[in-house]
Amino acid sequence: MKTRRLFLPLALMAAVSASPLAAQDEVQKDVIPTSAGDLTIAFIGHGTLMFTLGENVIHVDPVGREADYTALPDADLILITHEHGDHLDAAAVAEISKDGTEVVVSRSCEGRLEGARTMENGDATTVAGFQVEAVPAYNITSLRSDGTPYHIKGNGNGYIITFGDVRVYVAGDTEDTPEMKALQDIDVAFLPMNLPYTMTPEMVADAARAFQPKILYPYHFGQTDPEELEKLLAGVEGIEVRVREMG
Repeated sequence: MKTRRLFLPLALMAAVSASPLAAQDEVQKDVIPTSAGDLTIAFIGHGTLMFTLGENVIHVDPVGREADYTALPDADLILITHEHGDHLDAAAVAEISKDGTEVVVSRSCEGRLEGARTMENGDATTVAGFQVEAVPAYNITSLRSDGTPYHIKGNGNGYIITFGDVRVYVAGDTEDTPEMKALQDIDVAFLPMNLPYTMTPEMVADAARAFQPKILYPYHFGQTDPEELEKLLAGVEGIEVRVREMG
């Protein structure tokens, strides 16, 4: 019997009741060749992803409303982009944690998961054998009624994970920031696309033209029609838009 390493909230949190939308055999998957072997991407839903490379499993923003985590493999590495409930779920993190699981969180999640490592915007480190870089994720123009951004600069991370010779960027909840547009050598990008929290298709297209990911997956797109992004980038050489079930 395996021993699980539990990452529990340090403060009491209300239990979230939700029906899982996807089990492992139900989600879409793509395979990306890398110099370290085939990278399998599982499109769990919304902002939730799972990457598998050989025996190594990385979960990004695991949330119980998106998957039955009792049916998914345990994590070697868990990455949490920010504190909102559709990205940070302590129960899901606990379910897929085992002895040796590494958990990385952004500043806004600090203290919410016992034993987690905080990465600040701009940090780069090797964790669980993978090179991980934290990219700022924040709003510039989308503000709440009190004038504060939905996502404040410095609080949230996007992550660049290096798999062999392939660099994968998972942007988190963000707009098309200067830091995003300045990225280089991104092979696969996941960019969010729903207002007012993240970007319009036009913003996503503008960012993609700037940093030129080879493969672009819109994700976290809610009711936004991903076909709009496909139209905006139709004919743009070097960028392949792939739409998966990630609303």
